[in-house]
Amino acid sequence: MKTKLGLLYGGKSAEHQVSLQTALAVIRALDLEKFEIHPIYINVEGQWIKGPQLNGPVENVKALEFSASNPLTPLSLAPALFQAEAQEAAPLDVIFPLLHGPNGEDGTVQGLLELLNLPYVGNGVLASAAGMDKVIMKNVFAQAGLAQVNYVAFVKSEWAKAKEETYTKVEAELGYPCFVKPANLGSSVGISKCSNRAELDAAFIEAFQFDRKVIIEEGVVAREVELAVLGNDEPKCSVAGEIVPKTDFYDYKAKYQDGNTALIIPADITEEEYGQLEEMAIRAFKALDCSGLVRADFFLTKDGKALINEVNTMPGFTPFSMFPLLWKHTGVEYPQLIERLVELAKERHAEKQNIKYTF
Repeated sequence: MKTKLGLLYGGKSAEHQVSLQTALAVIRALDLEKFEIHPIYINVEGQWIKGPQLNGPVENVKALEFSASNPLTPLSLAPALFQAEAQEAAPLDVIFPLLHGPNGEDGTVQGLLELLNLPYVGNGVLASAAGMDKVIMKNVFAQAGLAQVNYVAFVKSEWAKAKEETYTKVEAELGYPCFVKPANLGSSVGISKCSNRAELDAAFIEAFQFDRKVIIEEGVVAREVELAVLGNDEPKCSVAGEIVPKTDFYDYKAKYQDGNTALIIPADITEEEYGQLEEMAIRAFKALDCSGLVRADFFLTKDGKALINEVNTMPGFTPFSMFPLLWKHTGVEYPQLIERLVELAKERHAEKQNIKYTF
């Protein structure tokens, strides 16, 4: 029997368009002999809309942006959303959240799916929430003893009350260059590289448009190397890949629009360096209690020291994405990667059903 797979994409997030690109790529890769594809679109207003079952690939993202005269809330839509039209038909077997950023990758949707007791691909509530908030994530990494760059963080209200003190602290503890980022966002949205006070001020203004909390990280001279991690309790790592941006840093445009970045797979690193990255990637995966998939991002200095930058709990599946490319070079083709993720979702869900909830 075919697996009834619900694809959840879009979302009320600055990464809405990235999610659409991810959904398009996944749909094109799915084996229709093995899967029924049921699209579930969340528009930018946060309205949930169930589209018709897809019987083949779609041409572009516009075909995935459904409209509804009376869209429903997630909870009121739930009975119809996760079941086929006929009452006797079985509900969807697995939900694949292809959501990036807040209101999707941050544990909110995962919490809803947990309440509905539905199998879903990827990380759970805790890992998703901690992985989305870069400050919490880095605090967890520090507790786990993982080496990383120095960082400081501020919420908007404390910055607004004491800008001079805020900038002085950044300069004293990190210096220039440094990177200012929204704490709860990905895909390089709202990130700025700063080399002086004026740029720092502009960067804070920019980042606070996207979040109430920002993180500022010390700039380091290092290579950017990434590993893809796949699994539940026994995660495995892909080969390493290196990002060589042709711009000043790996920004949104280089990632998703002009492809102005060289991806070197496998990365030209030693076995010792790979072993260090692999050990740290798995330790980070377990420290956050991850499941399914993450992409672990590192800085590799000239002397071979690895610093973990972050993990992405829902890496994209666009044509420019590193995660599927890493597994392709490891020997796992894209359709097989999706199938494995669905299997992992079912395994984790089955494990949870054996937990005792009464005493």
